[in-house]
Amino acid sequence: MTSSDSTVPGIEPWVRALLRCPVTGAELEDGTGPDGEPELVSTAAQDRLAYPVRDGVPVLLASEARHLD
Repeated sequence: MTSSDSTVPGIEPWVRALLRCPVTGAELEDGTGPDGEPELVSTAAQDRLAYPVRDGVPVLLASEARHLD
């Protein structure tokens, strides 16, 4: 993925590759939340979570995660 393909602006590709879900340890994919804002989505088969990105900074706190069905 190149930085121009990313929905999460301001995160360098090498940093992006290191980010993991703090709950499951799964990789995170770029996504868009229901409000149209960027988020990072866990690739875990179970307990899928989406983490908000605020002002270009991923908020990787379990308490801030949105559960996906």
